[in-house]
Amino acid sequence: MTLELNQNNFDKEISNYDGVTLVDFWAPWCGPCRKQLPIVEELSNDIGDKARVAKLNIEENQGVALAYQVVSIPTLMIFKNGEVVEKMSGLHSKSQLEAAIKRNL
Repeated sequence: MTLELNQNNFDKEISNYDGVTLVDFWAPWCGPCRKQLPIVEELSNDIGDKARVAKLNIEENQGVALAYQVVSIPTLMIFKNGEVVEKMSGLHSKSQLEAAIKRNL
């Protein structure tokens, strides 16, 4: 299941989490984001307990997007123990995202 992030729970769920989390920064009006979301959802179902998968709507949570300098979407970031360890922009396949997570486990 994909974790829904927002300004209220971001620090608790990401900054204070020991482990790996992939975060999809998206917006409802973004065409590539709408294509990325089902891929992220499928990955979330398949990844098991190796890592967490989350999404953050930048339209509703602009403060978080600004804090992490999200300038284009979709942007996907991998956090490990609360720190950004990888940042990717644009549409990515499930296998690309799986490889990125595995690199950072």
